[in-house]
Amino acid sequence: MDRRELIKTFAALAPLTVAGRVWAAPATDARLLVVFLRGAYDAANVVVPVSSEFYRASRPTLAIAKPDVGNPNAALALDADWGLHPAMRDSIYPLWAKREIAFIPFAGTSDDLTRSHFETQDTIELGQSTGGSRDYRSGFMSRLATELTRARPISFTDQLPLIFRGKSQVPNASINNVAKPGVDDRQAQLIKQMYAQSNLASSVSEGFRVRDDVYRSISEEMNAANRGAVSPRGFELSARRIGRLMREQFNLGFVDVGGWDTHVNQGAANGYLADRLGELGRALVGFSEEIGPAAWRDTVVVVISEFGRTFRENGDRGTDHGHGSVYWVLGGGINGGRILGEQVKVEQPHLFQNRDYPVLTDYRALFADLFGHVFGLGNESVQRIFTGVHPTNLALV
Repeated sequence: MDRRELIKTFAALAPLTVAGRVWAAPATDARLLVVFLRGAYDAANVVVPVSSEFYRASRPTLAIAKPDVGNPNAALALDADWGLHPAMRDSIYPLWAKREIAFIPFAGTSDDLTRSHFETQDTIELGQSTGGSRDYRSGFMSRLATELTRARPISFTDQLPLIFRGKSQVPNASINNVAKPGVDDRQAQLIKQMYAQSNLASSVSEGFRVRDDVYRSISEEMNAANRGAVSPRGFELSARRIGRLMREQFNLGFVDVGGWDTHVNQGAANGYLADRLGELGRALVGFSEEIGPAAWRDTVVVVISEFGRTFRENGDRGTDHGHGSVYWVLGGGINGGRILGEQVKVEQPHLFQNRDYPVLTDYRALFADLFGHVFGLGNESVQRIFTGVHPTNLALV
């Protein structure tokens, strides 16, 4: 080999060398977007265990009806045991028919049993064992970016989240378009003035007072659990912009969506949760459409939450903090249209501590499997991201 050929050879190898290591380039220009539903969404009313009589007995006001083509409020059949919330009929359900989405029930953190929004969100974003000391300067998506040759990460958040804290600088871009309340304080005062001279004056004033008291009592915990995350409506409004940016500039993205801490008046086929699911479904479809067919084939979206909710409804027609959840994996190139992972029948003896879904698929094992197949990472790289974790082979890609 003469000198000119030698120089050409080293020039070709240079892009594959980072910090003294030689890296294998990903097989495709793959993209990953992680959507974190902060507040712990009620997975059992989204991917519904339709074959479980225990489910219907446990949720006298919240249960979604069995699939029935003549009932618009019934679950949409996924397979013999599972159905989808009807609020996603026109968004997520068509992706299921095209085999572009899979659901993994009984997923979550196998070693974090706190049921604390803050501790469990930290656990997931760090991707480290809870058994020893944790490094809060090292989030798992930051470690993933370090392992990739052409990582272009971005966080669609107000502040850089824990998941992207690390050695490299990661840009963040706020998409927090918070909707105004239906009736603000000024409008409330005008309405009270209209009724001031009528026999309804005291009732109107009392109605607004009760509204404000209830709103404060519910929203204080929810706002804390959201940690500044965008609302589902805000995500819907911004999803196409996220799609354009990830199509043209970035290949690792993170967005958090709040509003899922449904302790009171959660609703069943209609109501608060149904409205949020409609917004989330439309956001994800908008993202997939905007990123375009070619890029969508090389894109994987993972929807997660810190934990699920209690299987039985509470006395306020809502649900409380739980354990196991259901994760979603979407993309134009995934092997979807399936319910994946280890499963058990949804019956009382299989509940965790007699109250929640158990965790049978650990979130780190799921992501480790995806990182290996989507980005072509070997075991050494995966172990640097999730130390001591064995990937769960779900054949998603």
